[in-house]
Amino acid sequence: MKSRLQSSFELLMTLAFGLAILTPLVLVAFLQLSNATLSLTSIESQQAANKLASIATLVGSQGPPAKQLVQIQVPSGVQYIYIGSSSNNIGHEVIFVVRSPTGQSYITSYTPANISGNLGGLVTQGTYLINVSSVSNCPTNAYLGCVFMSPAI
Repeated sequence: MKSRLQSSFELLMTLAFGLAILTPLVLVAFLQLSNATLSLTSIESQQAANKLASIATLVGSQGPPAKQLVQIQVPSGVQYIYIGSSSNNIGHEVIFVVRSPTGQSYITSYTPANISGNLGGLVTQGTYLINVSSVSNCPTNAYLGCVFMSPAI
C-alpha cells in the first residue's frame, strides 16, 4: 500500500511540475498569437489604404468624368475608414482606424489628389467594391473638384 501511495504521489508531483512549466509557455504563445493578429490586421489595412490612394491618384489625374471600380479587403479589427480627413471632408489621406490592445491605431496613406467620401460603414471584415470617381463639384464642398469614394451598391 505504501509503495502505491508513493508512486501515485511521485506521478502527481511530476504532473504538477510539468504543468507549472507548460502554463507560462502557453501564455507566451497566446500573447505572440495576439501580436501576430494585430500585425496582420495592420498590414492588410495598409494595403487597402495604399490601393485606394493609388486609384484616387490615377482617377484624379484623369479628371472628370473618370471613374473606376476597385475591390478592397477590409480586415477584422477595423473600426472606421475616413476618406480625405478625419472628419470625412476634402483632404489627402485614406485613414483606417484599427483596434489594438493599447487603444486605436491609425493606418494612413497619402494621395496628392483632393479626396472625399464616406466608407465609415465598411467596418466588418470582408471584400467590398468601391466606386472611385473624379467630380468637378465635390459633394462635401460644391466649390472644389475632388475624387469621391463611395461603396458600390
